[in-house]
Amino acid sequence: MRSANPALNDNTFSRYTELEVSSEERMTLMGTVHKTGALLLILLVTASFTWSMVFNVEVNPDTGRRALAVSGPVGLYTIGGAIGGLIFALITIFKPRWAPVTAPIYAALQGLFIGGISAFAERMYPGVVPQAAGLTFGILFALLAAYRSGLIKATENFKLGVCAATGGICLVYLASFVLGMFGVTVPFLHDASPIGIGISVFICIIAALNLVLDFDFIENGAERGAPKYMEWVGAFGLMVTLVWLYIEILHLLMKLNSRR
Repeated sequence: MRSANPALNDNTFSRYTELEVSSEERMTLMGTVHKTGALLLILLVTASFTWSMVFNVEVNPDTGRRALAVSGPVGLYTIGGAIGGLIFALITIFKPRWAPVTAPIYAALQGLFIGGISAFAERMYPGVVPQAAGLTFGILFALLAAYRSGLIKATENFKLGVCAATGGICLVYLASFVLGMFGVTVPFLHDASPIGIGISVFICIIAALNLVLDFDFIENGAERGAPKYMEWVGAFGLMVTLVWLYIEILHLLMKLNSRR
């Protein structure tokens, strides 16, 4: 098995022996679904915290309309959430047995990050965040339905292609980060030109296809009788992909709105 998601790599489930698994309650699909729901709830709670720091609802006494205001050290929480989320993501990847603890912490920290960047995006382009969230969950359920119906199959060639594309995107983002420290920008990656929008659409497609690989990997893990704590690892892997997909969709919508 192969997954482009580093949280669900080739050895995530295969490392466990039947002797080890037989001594524990085994992983199930529904258990992973419940864990994913719990992580999403945690993320939404912490996201609402940083969101509320950017958006305070006020009423204009003259017009009676609601206005938006900025308050609090939201930048600190947003950056801290991004860095902390990365740290706990790496811990979860290398120490999967700790996932029942580290995965919820990851979700909480990513929530701070998501809430902050979403609020700033919404201030710039009102309505963009509900659209991005709706598209993210719409894609999730559509791909899940297509996967369960057999319309999309995670063949070895499919997995190889998605893995290669995901690896290439990671390298481009890494190069963009390193070059950015020297004041150099990667052409088209962040601009709203037709080529830049095309690049964002391509990245969104690859991020979405990673969900299919995640579904396949979790299903195989349940069939092979992985330990119960691997439900948290599977849920964490889905969260990583969903967060990436949401950010890319938000980025794309912001590009499109900037052209108006």
